Amino acid sequence: MSEQSTDRTALPFHPMLELEMEMEIFMSDWLHCNQLSNYVARMVSHDRSDPVRHANLLSSALNELFEISFRSGSAPGRLHCDISRGDHLERISLTFPCAPEQQHLYRDASTKASGGGALERYLDALADENSVQEDIILLGLAINYDASLLLREVEGRALTVILDIPVEGLLN
Repeated sequence: MSEQSTDRTALPFHPMLELEMEMEIFMSDWLHCNQLSNYVARMVSHDRSDPVRHANLLSSALNELFEISFRSGSAPGRLHCDISRGDHLERISLTFPCAPEQQHLYRDASTKASGGGALERYLDALADENSVQEDIILLGLAINYDASLLLREVEGRALTVILDIPVEGLLN
C-alpha cells in the first residue's frame, strides 16, 4: 500500500456510515452517483446544526467522488464507502477498482490539488479544454470545499480516495 497526502490531521475519526456494493451494479446507471450521495449525506447529517445545508454540501462533494469512481470504468470488484466524523471534519473514504495504469491520473491530480498554487492550477484546468477531468474534480474539491486529500493504492488493483472536509465550517 502506498500513500500520497496533502495536509493531514491526526484527529481521531468516528464511524458514521459504511456501504458497499458491486461495482457492476453501481456502474449500470449514472444516476447511482447522485442517488447514493444524497442518501449517504442525509443519513449522516441529521444531527448537524443545519442538517439540510450540511447534507447538500456533503452530497455535492460525495457525488464528485462517486463520479470519479464511475469514470474509472473498472466494473469488476466492489465499491466501498465509509463516512466518519472527527473534530470539525467529515471524512469520506471511497475505495473502487482502478487499474494500475490508470492510477497515475489520480496521483497526478492529487499532487496538483495539494500545496500552494492549487487555486491557480484549478483555474487553469477550468480554462483549458484539454484538462483531464480527474484534475478538475479533485482540484475543485480541494478549493471549493477546503478539503484535504489522501490516496491509497490497494494491492495494485484498487484505489482509496480519502477526503477530509470541514463541512460545518464552510461559508457557502
